[in-house]
Amino acid sequence: MSGQWDITAGEENQSFKNVPIKGLEPQKPFPKKFYPRFTRGPVNIPELQQKESKFRNPLGSHVQDPVKGEGDFSPEMGMIFNEEDQEVRDLGYQKHAFNMLISNRVGYHREVPDTRDAKCREKSYPSDLPFASVIICFYNEALSALLRTVHSVLDRTPAHLLHEIILVDDNSELADLKKDLVEYVKTQLPKTTKLVRNEKREGLIRGRMIGASHATGKVLVFLDSHCEVNEMWLQPLLTPIKEDRRTVVCPVIDIISADTLTYSSSPVVRGGFNWGLHFKWDLVPLSELEGPEGATAPINCLAIPLELTGSRFSVVKCQTIASLGKCIFVIWMCGGRLLIIPCSRVGHIFRKRRPYGSPGGQDTMAHNSLRLAHVWMDEYKEQYFALRPELRTRNYGNITDRVELRKRLNCKSFKWYLDNIYPEMQVSGPNAKAPQPVFINRAQKRPKIIQRGRLYHLQTNKCLVAQGHPSQKGGLVVVRECDYNDQNQVWVYNEDHELILNNLLCLDVSETRSSDPPRLMKCHGSGGSQQWTFGKNNRLYQVSVGQCMKVVDPLSHKGYVAMAICDGSLPQQWHFES
Repeated sequence: MSGQWDITAGEENQSFKNVPIKGLEPQKPFPKKFYPRFTRGPVNIPELQQKESKFRNPLGSHVQDPVKGEGDFSPEMGMIFNEEDQEVRDLGYQKHAFNMLISNRVGYHREVPDTRDAKCREKSYPSDLPFASVIICFYNEALSALLRTVHSVLDRTPAHLLHEIILVDDNSELADLKKDLVEYVKTQLPKTTKLVRNEKREGLIRGRMIGASHATGKVLVFLDSHCEVNEMWLQPLLTPIKEDRRTVVCPVIDIISADTLTYSSSPVVRGGFNWGLHFKWDLVPLSELEGPEGATAPINCLAIPLELTGSRFSVVKCQTIASLGKCIFVIWMCGGRLLIIPCSRVGHIFRKRRPYGSPGGQDTMAHNSLRLAHVWMDEYKEQYFALRPELRTRNYGNITDRVELRKRLNCKSFKWYLDNIYPEMQVSGPNAKAPQPVFINRAQKRPKIIQRGRLYHLQTNKCLVAQGHPSQKGGLVVVRECDYNDQNQVWVYNEDHELILNNLLCLDVSETRSSDPPRLMKCHGSGGSQQWTFGKNNRLYQVSVGQCMKVVDPLSHKGYVAMAICDGSLPQQWHFES
């Protein structure tokens, strides 16, 4: 297996919110033109038109298929109709840090938007590409997300290129990942799908190494357990490896919202790091985009986490360093190349936090980055310690074999890497090089206004207004007598599903404290807590918390409003009056 090189898409909660590019929001509201269809999976959604299929889930719950043509991804997929729904949603955020209620309803198959550049669809690839082993390591993953990852690979990968799928259970504790998963793998997945169980928690890197030890494909592909691969995803990744086996490649990681599971395109950026060995997003230099292939050409990637084992590289992820603290300038220094392939897209649920710790509770991020600095950064490790002085005297274990490996591979110096691969990462001073020109996406236009008017509560015949002044950030909203001459009662509803009062502040809810009443907050343009839809039975539904807005006591003059389980009752009925 020493001849294997690896592809990756993957882990952690490093979303794109800090990218200095206008036009990307990690929790972007539902796309204007695309609502993905869900097909088969454990769906049970009141009030959504569905037709039962003959397929039965081996896990015991009945599985349903939407009527063909009626299975669009409804904005109400996350709506909470009863206490059981609330429990599933809350438990999902607690255990998995994303909306498990929607994940379960979506099922194991769904269509996703083709987010590739139009020119990518015109490309052709060699017919004799090397076949791949896809390795998915998981720990306490939501079963629906794990199986949707597996099925997306099966559904969108040519059979002759998919040698096997290896699932590595890193000693999960959840019951449905035990017997139920074994039964599903045996009865519903191809024989080329293998399930490997770790006897103890090994962590992501060792878990993936264990998966690699079971793999027999010519190329190793590492995916997280909450991903969905896109159309024609594998061929663009395999082609550079066929041309040069020292190549490590990575797709562009698209965004799957943790709150809504909406799949949306991400910009083409590349991973980098600072002197503290913390991952960051870098804009792409114009020089990378000026070739004949333009925006579809492979892009030099500067950093990914890495574990160097034996004589081959094992890639963990191209876009994040957060969970592992390992930059992969090592690939460049040791004669390889690391590329982002814009024509390959893989969606990833960007969780807002990591729902579990490291094995043994140790700070693996600091430990790994410290070892990396001592082995690979030469005299530049002083720049690292200048930012992280608390690590200078910390024990980092035995690195003799790592140092010997670097010598054996005849790797270049870290200075060579800075001069030739990452010139932007220079030490400040008179000899520092000028930064390269970078490509910056054009700013998005303001969201289109869909409707302007008053939010009228049908039961009380009152309008939703600010309790104080509409410009007061954090102020409550209440229902009061409608005054059709008062502009402070006028709301705007736009294509980003925001409700904006008097063009000033957005209607917002707390995503962590659903008992808190709605408030007026600065519009952040990222959906989530400010994403509202008008549902059936005149419901005003908040997408992020999965609840509907109601008047607490319709007979009270105070007019307080709150979020509640969507029951279609009179206190929850609203009308947008133009």
